[in-house]
Amino acid sequence: MKPQTDMQTLLSRRRFLKRSSTGLGAAALATLFREDLLARAATAEAVGGLPGLPHFAPKAKRVIYLFQGGAPSQHELWDYKPKLAELYGTDLPDSVRQGQRLTPMTASQAGFPIVPSKFKFAQHGESGQWISELMPHTAKVADELCFIKTMHTEAINHDPGMTFLQTGAQLAGRPSVGAWLSYGLGSMNQDLPTFVVMVSSRGGNQVYDRLWGNGFLPSEYQGVKFLSTGDPVLYLSNPGGVDRNARRRFLDALGKLNRQDQEEFGDPETATRISQYEMAYRMQASVPELTDLSDEPESTFERYGPDSKTPGTFAANCLLARRLAERDVRFIEVFHRGWDMHTQLPRRIQTQAQDVDQPQAALIQDLKERGMLDDTLVVWGGEFGRTVFCQGRLTEETYGRDHHPRAFTIWMAGGGSKAGTTYGETDDFAFNIVKDPVHIHDLHATMLHLLGIDHTRLTYPYQGRNFRLTDVHGEIVDGVVA
Repeated sequence: MKPQTDMQTLLSRRRFLKRSSTGLGAAALATLFREDLLARAATAEAVGGLPGLPHFAPKAKRVIYLFQGGAPSQHELWDYKPKLAELYGTDLPDSVRQGQRLTPMTASQAGFPIVPSKFKFAQHGESGQWISELMPHTAKVADELCFIKTMHTEAINHDPGMTFLQTGAQLAGRPSVGAWLSYGLGSMNQDLPTFVVMVSSRGGNQVYDRLWGNGFLPSEYQGVKFLSTGDPVLYLSNPGGVDRNARRRFLDALGKLNRQDQEEFGDPETATRISQYEMAYRMQASVPELTDLSDEPESTFERYGPDSKTPGTFAANCLLARRLAERDVRFIEVFHRGWDMHTQLPRRIQTQAQDVDQPQAALIQDLKERGMLDDTLVVWGGEFGRTVFCQGRLTEETYGRDHHPRAFTIWMAGGGSKAGTTYGETDDFAFNIVKDPVHIHDLHATMLHLLGIDHTRLTYPYQGRNFRLTDVHGEIVDGVVA
């Protein structure tokens, strides 16, 4: 037998790999279209996802993340510090500041005058949660809320701060929380994306598509952004002169070409492309039905507030979030920009709070009345907090606050979180943590835990090692788990 040359050996290896990838690709593609999987999706069982997940019985099966871009001030909203009134205008003691890093916006200030909130606080519900007068509707659902008042982060600027909260890393390029859940748990609805994003704003810091991106995960796991004008999803409508039947014939022909490409090269992204085209076709029917609010009674709009009839507002997006949750979308994220208040904070925060207060309370009430709050985890918060000292000139009428990563507040509701509780404690200045700190990695680990996932076991191989949302960190915060 004539020995093979190096080139023949190489070609044989390539032929073997090509044939192997074809077989695996064909199997994956066949799995993608199996009718029994689609039937399971129709009954709200997961399609796709990883074998063996969830790792244990979940308390939640979906997430609604109300992300407040720009960093809401804990002083004006959630973390009541009555002793600050006695210290108005005095300089923040060095013993409290402890050399904390400052942004360039305040680093050159001659002093750091303490400024208490201009807004009153009161206790609400049987749990006695302290909530600002800026949030009267949210105060009515106080007994459903689980406050974490000791969040902290290394990020001191908006972009790395938001990126950290969304992906578990300050540098861009990692998969977002929603992408990790889509990858791990799969879809519960064959006609809508697993991960949907909506954005509302009164201005402020930009949010970028990479905040809901797939990173190094396959592209099918990235979030789908819904728009407030035109088609809710880009290119959802057929071009002029193309009806639904013609679209179907086009996709069938394109699918054949893509399957040939899959057989030739074995690229898993080709299977993703086929599945996404099919999803887009199904969404032509499912998305208009979702966004058509004509079946909602007038009482719904009264509950969510007058803005709920205006597409693109936080109120309208909260209502859509409930409708998406009803249709078993796995991860729903509502970004609301405008909380970055370095100046004129008292005036601006009233408008911002008015935007979110009634709709977010309505969402929680709505989910509870529909029996969905138990298995829907709602998370509210921004990328960091605000300083106790004033940025710029302090007057009796107004003040501003700079970024503060050392201690800030978020809250959760439903989904197995411990209702009517407050976890962690800050000092009298809401500046330092004195009890039970919670890092971003801890928050992510806890969110995954509530969804039945061991955060150390949800991994993806990339560049020679297994990555995970919590990197090599993260502890479950047992004190917020019911």
